[in-house]
Amino acid sequence: MATRLSQYRTVGPALVEHRSEPRHRILVSRATVRKQGDAPIEATLRDLSVYGCRLACASEHPEGERLWLRLQNSLPVAATVVWNDGDHIGCRFDAPIERSLMRALTLVIC
Repeated sequence: MATRLSQYRTVGPALVEHRSEPRHRILVSRATVRKQGDAPIEATLRDLSVYGCRLACASEHPEGERLWLRLQNSLPVAATVVWNDGDHIGCRFDAPIERSLMRALTLVIC
């Protein structure tokens, strides 16, 4: 409800991004996604933060599913699917990934 003091004040856009760490776009990086007891499936890493990532993956992964991700020949990383839009999945890592792996995946040399 506007008051006489606030009726002409401009309001900024709502903050949509709720992540505590910014996501970094990845140019091209292959990853594998594996459910417990299944064979690994190829995926493409689209963006990354120390707490999670977005992957393009051809297989179905419902929200809440537990996965093992291998990012650019790293050790497997335990993650949970947070969202799925049909073409991409968003995963939250059980523990933040190492900063050295983050740098290796996001470093671009021009």
